[in-house]
Formats: sequence, structure tokens, C-alpha cells
Amino acid sequence: MRREQLEEVLRGLASARIAVVGDFFLDKYLEIDPALTEISLETGLEARQVVAVRCQPGGAGNVAANLCALGVGRVECIGVIGDDGDGFELSRALRRTGAETEHLIALPDRFTPSYCKPMVRSPGGEVRELERFDTKNREPMPGEVEADLLARLRAMAPQLAGIVVQDQVQEPECGVVTTRVREALADLMAAHPSLRGLVDSRTRVGMFRGLIPKCNEREACAAVRPVASAGGEPEAIRCAAALSGKVGAPVFLTMGSEGAAVVAAEQAQRVPTARLEGPLDIVGAGDSAAAGIIAALCSGASLSEAAIIGNIVASVTIQQIGTTGSATQRQAHERFNEFEEVWRELPPAERVLPTDGV
Repeated sequence: MRREQLEEVLRGLASARIAVVGDFFLDKYLEIDPALTEISLETGLEARQVVAVRCQPGGAGNVAANLCALGVGRVECIGVIGDDGDGFELSRALRRTGAETEHLIALPDRFTPSYCKPMVRSPGGEVRELERFDTKNREPMPGEVEADLLARLRAMAPQLAGIVVQDQVQEPECGVVTTRVREALADLMAAHPSLRGLVDSRTRVGMFRGLIPKCNEREACAAVRPVASAGGEPEAIRCAAALSGKVGAPVFLTMGSEGAAVVAAEQAQRVPTARLEGPLDIVGAGDSAAAGIIAALCSGASLSEAAIIGNIVASVTIQQIGTTGSATQRQAHERFNEFEEVWRELPPAERVLPTDGV
């Protein structure tokens, strides 16, 4: 990929309209100053003192925030939240990024999914995350809510360039992306062949049709094997190839510091990433990679070019410590120089990998 191609793809984002469908979480950061710790008179336990609170979009919300930061013209959020304080904070945080929230359905009898993250900040400025508190819905999504979501998505589809699905909730049928929604998404993609579609699912990536999977090594292996063993990159490539054959679409396989690969049943194309130094925070890296990929696809990029842009975006965000970060077009331009250097050093024989032997 040449710099001119990167610039052309990024320029095209302003005219794109992309829907983010799935599980919108609130990431709530509580910054704690250990020097202010008190002892509770009632319990005798430590009372940790919160000196700052940050509310940011997580899950599908992080994908939406990254799309907005990249300059996508219109980002539609389609999901379900609670009619509660966390829902208010999540909607407000999404609007601050520039995302549209009118299709977030707020229900009085559902939680707003949230990750509460206590963070201890040392005198030297380093941040350490303590045990997280998760709030999720553990009751099935009501049928009438599924119907409402799908009606909104079908009405919007003719005006969309792409759809990215974030299936974050692991409990079956309790999140936004239920069996009914998965099946409807497959029908929707078939009815609108010009739509570009991507799915990121923690536990069900092999159950989708009509959408391109984006998964990490563990998710790829779990999708095609009863027990996902840790066999390293060659095994992950083989599993991603099997997943590609299963779903009938190429697979974007993310491989951490090794970058990513675009995998089909016959071969895989490796896409390296920049070499990074210093502290890294990989929380939300998959979301930012997914945003870069779908944005690039909707702006006319090829699969390999989209993988490059996904890598670039993720490499920027993981250097933002103690937060689910985002990357701007300016940051993508700056990071491209480092990507070019790594790509030139990669031997041609290692750019295309075999996928046989699953």
C-alpha cells in the first residue's frame, strides 16, 4: 500500500455512513489516589478515594468512537441500553464522539452493560487497573425489542455503506445479537449486495453468514474446534482458513505483535504492524482494528489495504494507557511511515502463507 492510496481511502471516509450494531457498554474509569485512602469507621476496611471519574463508550461504543475519530461522515449506533444513569452517561459519551444515538433503545427493565474499572495512579504517573466490576443482562432479549431493532436496521440499510456487528455479550440470547438477529443480518446482507459487513464476536464468530469475520487467534480456533488449543500462528492460520470455508467469506485474523492476516481457504496474506516500544495497553485493540477495517472497506480499500489500516489504527490506540483509545487521520498518517519500514523488511516469501493441514 502506498501513501497515496492511504490518503485516498481516508479522504473517502467523510462520505461514508456506517451502522454499528451490537452490545454498547459503558467503560467507567474510577481513578484512585492511594495517598488519600481512609479506614471506614463502620467496617474497619480500606475506603479507597476516587479523585476522577471518566465515562467512555466501550464494546460496540468503542467501535463507533473509533469510526468517528477516523472521520467517518455518519456513524449510527443500533443497540439496547438501560433507562438508567449509566445509559445516560453512555449516550452522552457517544454523542461527544460525534456518533448518532437515536437508535439506542433505552429500556427500564434492562441494565446498561458496563465495565467499571478502578484504576490506581502511582505518584510517578503509572496506572494500574484493579479488579473490574461487570454489569450485564442475564435474561433473554425480549422478542419485541429484537423486532424493533431489525425494523430500524432494515429501514436504514439502503443508505448505508457498511455494517459492523459487535457481539460482546457471551451469555446466549442475552445481548443484542441473538439468533434471530444473526439470521436477519444474513438476509439483510444478501438483499443489499453493495453493503460491506464485518463481525467481531467473542464466542460465536462461526455462526454468522454474509459478514466478514474479524477475530483473534483464540477466537478463530474456538470457532472450528471443540477445544481450542494454543498452537501458535501456524495453527491459527489453519483455523482461520477453516473458518473462512465455513462462513463463505475471507477472515481478518489479528495476531498481536505479529500484525494480522487476510485468510481465505486457499492462502493467507500476512500484514505486519509497526514495531512499538514502551508500555502498551491492549484493551479495546480489537475494537479499533475492526473500526479501521470496516471504514477502509467502505471507502473502497481492498482486503489487504483494510487490514493495513486496521493494524495502523490499533497500533495507535494501544499506546494510549489506561483508556480505550482512538486514532485520528493525522495519527494514521504519522504511523504509516513505521508500517512501510516493517513491510519493506518482510521477505516476499513470508507475505503469503499456506493454510493447508487443518
